[in-house]
Amino acid sequence: MGTSLTPEFWRLFAVLLVISMAVTFVLSAALDALVLRAQRRRIRRRPTATRTTEASRRPVRPLVRH
Repeated sequence: MGTSLTPEFWRLFAVLLVISMAVTFVLSAALDALVLRAQRRRIRRRPTATRTTEASRRPVRPLVRH
């Protein structure tokens, strides 16, 4: 029992494809912005040298940027 793909099917398929692409684009942009914000906050919150814990005695490696 074969079914034919009607023009209505193709219209709906195209609409759903465009919607899914738009949602993917928006979500990836939002997640990229959140990750970038978190990285910048982490850089600003470097530990101060006032505490003498074992973590602060270790030398701090420089941040490598690509």
